[in-house]
Amino acid sequence: MLSVMPSSPAAVSSGPCPSPCVRLCTLNEQDICLGCGRTLADITGWSKMSEADKQACVARARDTLIRLGRPLPHLTQRPPGRA
Repeated sequence: MLSVMPSSPAAVSSGPCPSPCVRLCTLNEQDICLGCGRTLADITGWSKMSEADKQACVARARDTLIRLGRPLPHLTQRPPGRA
């Protein structure tokens, strides 16, 4: 299963928000993951976040990757009914 990074928080409207982790975990000097764009605090706190907080985290991470000039993970959609 691939992790996805929605284009906006509204892009995730049903079901749990998937982790934006792309398994390229490398932190820069500011403790920002260069793979997914999340801060170390966001990564370690992910499992305790509400769905709304997760969606906001994904949006921030996307903005961070853009600001850092990092490639964005490809957006994929799972077919309906598939886990």
